[in-house]
Amino acid sequence: MGLAEQHLTAGERVVLSFHPHWKRLVLPVLALLLVVAASSAAFYFIPVDYEYAGYAWIAVAVVSVVALTLWSFLPYLRWKTTSYTLTTHRFNISTGVLSKSTDDIPLAKVNSVSSDQSVAERLLGCGTLVVESASDRGEITLRDIPRIQAVRAELFRLVEDAADGEVEAR
Repeated sequence: MGLAEQHLTAGERVVLSFHPHWKRLVLPVLALLLVVAASSAAFYFIPVDYEYAGYAWIAVAVVSVVALTLWSFLPYLRWKTTSYTLTTHRFNISTGVLSKSTDDIPLAKVNSVSSDQSVAERLLGCGTLVVESASDRGEITLRDIPRIQAVRAELFRLVEDAADGEVEAR
């Protein structure tokens, strides 16, 4: 997860590396359970002596596999292939299942760091992180960041260190 050693610059080290919060997987897991339960019930209630029972079982299996792929497997892959890496020099955001998209925000260009949490997100310990930088993209909003307050504090500390000329983190 995160940046590989060969992608780090001289003197740069990884401070934090993480995926989005696990709450993104709640609906895919519920979909998995629902599809498995529905397909199991369908297999159970299709009469064995039914003339087209074989075709019905194949249809249930195909619909189940498609539903599981769309509602459970792909969201899991999106979650697994999304990573946030905070280094002593930059904040790296990497997303993508088949094609990869990577954004690097140099810490020296970060203007402000803020966070937002709903009541449910406060209970789960996650939230939305907003990083404003002096770049073409301006403000970047990252949703479902785990341990939001710790990430925000560490990012702010590293931004302050970069502004003071101290590039090495604790």
